[in-house]
Amino acid sequence: MQTDTLKSLVVEALEELKARDVVELDVAELTSVTDVMVVASGTSSRHVSALADNVIEKVKEAGMRPLGIEGQQGGEWVLVDLGDVVAHVMMPDTRRLYDLERLWSDLPTDAQRVAKEAGRQELRG
Repeated sequence: MQTDTLKSLVVEALEELKARDVVELDVAELTSVTDVMVVASGTSSRHVSALADNVIEKVKEAGMRPLGIEGQQGGEWVLVDLGDVVAHVMMPDTRRLYDLERLWSDLPTDAQRVAKEAGRQELRG
């Protein structure tokens, strides 16, 4: 399944059960682990679990199986690894604590690192 199609499927599954603050992070240039992270909040531990379950169900209906699922028992943070897309469903306090959106947006891309290093080399001349 194409990454964009999978991302849309995940977002739709989350929105179907009223996930809060759904954010899509394109991390393809930052890591080889995944291309997209979808981060969403639930209103209670039961809601977080239900959101993650809906993502898993919709993905299975589309003919895919998650590569891994973490945190289903706790309900504070459930991670659903779908390969090219990873869904993080969290309680608001947990989401604020880990602040994945800021963490991943602050990391420099390889292109930025190369440009920065090239600038240092020019200065050394």
